[in-house]
Amino acid sequence: MSRLAKQFALLKKQRSAALIPYVMAGDPAPWITVPLMHALVGAGANVLELGVPFSDPMADGPVIQRAAIRALKQQITLAHVLDMVKEFRVKDPATPIVLMGYLNPIEIMGYEAFAERAAGAGVDGVLTVDLPPEEADGMLAALKARGLDPIFLAAPTSGTERVRAVARAAGGFIYYVSLRGVTGAGHLDMGEVREKLKGIRKHTELPVGVGFGIRAPETAAEMARMADAVVVGSAIVSRMEENAASPEKILTEVPSFVASLRTAMDKARSATAELTP
Repeated sequence: MSRLAKQFALLKKQRSAALIPYVMAGDPAPWITVPLMHALVGAGANVLELGVPFSDPMADGPVIQRAAIRALKQQITLAHVLDMVKEFRVKDPATPIVLMGYLNPIEIMGYEAFAERAAGAGVDGVLTVDLPPEEADGMLAALKARGLDPIFLAAPTSGTERVRAVARAAGGFIYYVSLRGVTGAGHLDMGEVREKLKGIRKHTELPVGVGFGIRAPETAAEMARMADAVVVGSAIVSRMEENAASPEKILTEVPSFVASLRTAMDKARSATAELTP
């Protein structure tokens, strides 16, 4: 059983939702990424989503775009990101790590070489934003041969056939994009999210996580009542940006924010459990 499968099985038994914070590798300085990853786990994160810097992050809003630029200025490459994961694994062999990025850096490295190095470093899942399941055969074969879970996105505009295609190809969990637009944009319609999750679950037994637009503990709590995982990115990265000139503060302020999300989510799930036989 993979680390992702074990984590979600444990959380299901505990009637809890996974908290998945996103950070951009190498932002705002390379040295901070691994210590921050450990601090996020200490603050209550169940899975870590690590961004791979790319020059044209088409699915990301301004906050994460700027984080990618800061990381690229530090000369962070996909190889460096894998080295960070390997360093993290020295002290933490258990927490699942998902890489989130774009296809170009992986194609440059090569599917087989990337999958081999990712598995060796301790990566658990790979979310390639601009790779649809219909075009992912080569990548899927390389990942699955090495026990890596391919994570795919479903969106509010995804029809039944696309959801089925995602469900057939995906491993680990399915990532539902909760709003139309880029990361950090828009206003969440909780009723629409709830109905869409019901529709996705008709086609898969995988956990379903929700991300995009989750900025505060209150929103994370609402999502925790209906989703198997809550992914928070721009709200975390914006706090990193605010402290980019004093990176040491990031190691206290960002975990503190993540701890507030964890507390709110746990309270929401606890209240829901009391109402559910």
